[in-house]
Amino acid sequence: MQEPLEYFFEKYGIDLKSIQEIICGDKYVAVLLKNGKIGVCATLDNYVNIDVRDLRIPDMGNTQHRIALNAYFNATLNYQNRYDTTIDIFDKIDFTKYKKIVMVGFFRSLVQKFEREHIDLVIFDKAESDDKLTDMSKQLSEVSKADAVIISSTTVFNNTFLDMVNTTKEKCDVYTLGPSTILDKEMFKYKNVKFLFGSVFDSNDVNTLKIIQHGGGTKQFMPFMDKVYLNKD
Repeated sequence: MQEPLEYFFEKYGIDLKSIQEIICGDKYVAVLLKNGKIGVCATLDNYVNIDVRDLRIPDMGNTQHRIALNAYFNATLNYQNRYDTTIDIFDKIDFTKYKKIVMVGFFRSLVQKFEREHIDLVIFDKAESDDKLTDMSKQLSEVSKADAVIISSTTVFNNTFLDMVNTTKEKCDVYTLGPSTILDKEMFKYKNVKFLFGSVFDSNDVNTLKIIQHGGGTKQFMPFMDKVYLNKD
């Protein structure tokens, strides 16, 4: 399969007339649609300064374009599902059943939950520095041996998602995680993806948009988002 952003763009295209505004912050980009729906994508410290006109012919090799497209597909696709409950990944999945768990992307609050339950993790994050992290040179090797992989959905915009999931062994459960997650059933076409954990917002949520505009991130807008999920079955 194509990597996700290329796949979604080829399948759905982009309706520029549906976009009200693109808000570019230091930590996140938000796309606000005219129907009030909001989609977000983390920047991982990439500089993004983009408006609707720049997406007339999206460049899949341009990181700014990819971040904005990721946020756009969040806004258009994440609200087409029915979510029966809001729940954290740690409360939904029984991670004690796995022998080897790899986390791609350092989710600090989630790591603390694993530590409290004495569940071992191998963690990778190229943008962070912490003694809990394993050297990036070992990432694909460790992923290939895991029976569960928690993968940050920012791997979609930075174009490492496809290589990551294709590296997993046949009996492995892949969980995508984070506000950047595109919550669409098409994501289950990718190897071993079992659950999509992401976020939705109230329509025209001014609080989240202002937080992003002023450089805030997940911690700041978390009170205004709902943690939701899709599962393959």
